Amino acid sequence: MLNTIVVAVDGTDLSLAVISTLANLKIAPQGKIVLAHVISLPDDLIEADRPRKPEFLSLEAAEKQLEEYKTQLPYSCESEVVLGDAAIELVRLAHIYQADLIVMGSRGLTGVERIIAGSVSSQVMAESPCSVLVVRPK
Repeated sequence: MLNTIVVAVDGTDLSLAVISTLANLKIAPQGKIVLAHVISLPDDLIEADRPRKPEFLSLEAAEKQLEEYKTQLPYSCESEVVLGDAAIELVRLAHIYQADLIVMGSRGLTGVERIIAGSVSSQVMAESPCSVLVVRPK
């Protein structure tokens, strides 16, 4: 049974799929969900070429979005809005919260796109201290 889950969300449609995936998991009654939104810094070379929605770049907008997600979940939830590289920050949060699982979306990049832009989900899977569930776009 899962006690602590770090859930990566960014306000996109894929985040809604990630949130709905939680309904299929066996989470302990005293379990905790940590909703995490990572805001990439402009200096992050890794994130520079990835498309981002301007409305989710501010701390206030990210916090508001996380509060909306909390209302959709019947679990105890915490929110984390952090600045930095998404993969590094998600792995860091998994260590801090001693997570049993990270749930995140995959942009579905393949081939050259994946080589150029990199894959956050691949990096998280390689460096995570726990299991990682990657939700694919529909």
